[in-house]
Amino acid sequence: MTDRSLWSYKEIAAHIRVQPDTVRSYRKHGLLPRPDHVENGKPYWYADTVRAWVAKRPGNRGRRE
Repeated sequence: MTDRSLWSYKEIAAHIRVQPDTVRSYRKHGLLPRPDHVENGKPYWYADTVRAWVAKRPGNRGRRE
């Protein structure tokens, strides 16, 4: 089953338990995957894209997916 819901910085931050500004910083430093969608200049990622990124990111210590 594919989860194609779009997540903003806020949803990504909640998923990995950090502040939205932290997620913005990750993107600024090239640590996030490219957005799957951009609307009115705001980036969004599919939930599955985020979950795959979380599973592969350094420092992932069994955080929820």
